[in-house]
This record gives sequence, C-alpha cells and structure tokens, in this order.
Amino acid sequence: MKYLYIALCILGTILPYSQFIPWLADNGLNMGLLVQEAAQLRIGAFAWLDALVSVVVVYAFILYEGRQLDIKKLWLPMIGTITVGVSLGLPLFLLMRELRLEQQEA
Repeated sequence: MKYLYIALCILGTILPYSQFIPWLADNGLNMGLLVQEAAQLRIGAFAWLDALVSVVVVYAFILYEGRQLDIKKLWLPMIGTITVGVSLGLPLFLLMRELRLEQQEA
C-alpha cells in the first residue's frame, strides 16, 4: 500500500495544480476572483462545499488517528491538505500511518 499512497500523493498534487497554476499565471493571487469563479456555477459551488467538508473530515481523522498511533509530524498532511487539497493530505497521512504501523510491528 505504501507505493500506492506515494503514487496518489504525486497524482493528488499534479492534477489539481495542473488547473490552478495556469489560472494563477493568468489572474495572479486574486482571491476575490477565485471565490467568484468557484461559486459562479452551482456545480462549482457543489465541488467547493464538498471539498470544505472533506477538509474538516480529514483534519479530524488525522488528529484522532494520528494521536492514537502516536504519529509524528502530523502537521505535514495538514499543510498538504491546505496547500493542495484532500487529494494530497489524505494519501500522505495514510502513508505516514502505514509506516507507523510497520514500525510498531517490528
């Protein structure tokens, strides 16, 4: 599973940024325009609201499970979730969890 989680971390970073970086190059860091365009269509608002709820769920999972397993550097997947999205934060945490479980078995 480790290799799958690594691949998903890479994919989860490349795919969202493949859309965000060109938008950023065209518009700069215009947060007002970002929010306006994200909420312009109902389907865009649907996706953003889904992502916001997913961020809360992932944060709760990281904090709860991470503390249960005494995983170090929990801030890494949390920062990944904020800077890229759940598509990076979740597989990164699952990778860290997998490595911790292997460490505990040894």
